[in-house]
Amino acid sequence: MKAAKSRVISFSSNPSVVSSLAAACALAAAFVVAPAHAGTTIEVGSTSISIGAGMRIAASATEDSAPNGDTGSNFDVQNMRLYFGAKVTDTIKFTFNTDEIFGDGPVDVLDAIAQFEFDKGFNLWIGRMLTPADRIEMNGPFYSLTWNQYTQPLYPSDQGGAAGTYGRDDGMTVWGTSGKFQYALGAFDGIEGFGNQGDNVLWAGRFAYNFLNMEDNPAYYTSSTYYGGLGNVFTLGLSFQSQDGGTGSVTSSGDFSGYTLDLLSETVVAGGGVFTVEAEYKDFDADYTLASGPVGGNCFCLFDGDSYFVSAAYLLPTTSGAGKFMPYVRFVTNNPTDSADSDLTEVGVNYVISGHNARLNLNYGSGDANISGYAGADVDTVSFGAQLQF
Repeated sequence: MKAAKSRVISFSSNPSVVSSLAAACALAAAFVVAPAHAGTTIEVGSTSISIGAGMRIAASATEDSAPNGDTGSNFDVQNMRLYFGAKVTDTIKFTFNTDEIFGDGPVDVLDAIAQFEFDKGFNLWIGRMLTPADRIEMNGPFYSLTWNQYTQPLYPSDQGGAAGTYGRDDGMTVWGTSGKFQYALGAFDGIEGFGNQGDNVLWAGRFAYNFLNMEDNPAYYTSSTYYGGLGNVFTLGLSFQSQDGGTGSVTSSGDFSGYTLDLLSETVVAGGGVFTVEAEYKDFDADYTLASGPVGGNCFCLFDGDSYFVSAAYLLPTTSGAGKFMPYVRFVTNNPTDSADSDLTEVGVNYVISGHNARLNLNYGSGDANISGYAGADVDTVSFGAQLQF
């Protein structure tokens, strides 16, 4: 199931195991000689074109995952993205981004957006884009706090392609800000066919209020850390999605709705360290679920129940080599209404070289929670990853 996403980059420069985490990242950092640079913008008269790229690669070892039952290893290019943008006028812009999950098929269209950006309070996007959702889905993998943030049930556009991919779908979104309030409201295709024989629209929205400093992201997208670059941040967000006929099959139609409450708190403490807390509560209501689909026929079935997670991290104030260490812990639990609960704990450390443009990560995860929301194998995994963007 493909759940990876990234933010749009357009028109401007973009901006045992646990005890070995710090040592391994320090060793890897010794081989890093320069940070990644931001995207490039080419001016052509009154218009401009921007280009950029992003890559995430990882190596992991998971117990009992080899064909013979031993610990299995995996080397994976998780994302390879190309970003393109153009400014036609000061208010009319265009974005086209791609993603390739290596080994899973050809290059896919990530975003294709006609952007009419009138002022801070009201803007209109039309095309293929992120559906307004909770923070972890609006972050994408490149702007998350932890490496493995996708261990909760996700909204329909992250469910394997039938209702969109990478958190994207075809539709339109209006978005803007007013003071410290941010909003995004959209209408999308959602699931087509299956239980949606009436061709009903998927409605999606996100509202957020910044109690302290304003978050700084393109459009209505989010990040889970700013590494202290914005000072003190405290933001509460509410998101929702709903579609009549959003679950089920051709012969047995059901409805889907979900909402999420999320929180981000980032505090710059004395001495220059940064303490970050991210938390979320998610509730889904699906008439037909992965555990209890309709009898006969193919089903677009979803998670029904609730889920929550909390993450805490501390960015050390001192520079070590080319960057700074940021240890963290994340706990997630999924509670389906029709199956057993599951949970997972991730302990890791980011080695932050150039914000979200260059970082290394080493983490250890233990538990049975996964992207479906239903319990999987209860295993331990160690992974090391590298992320670069320009």
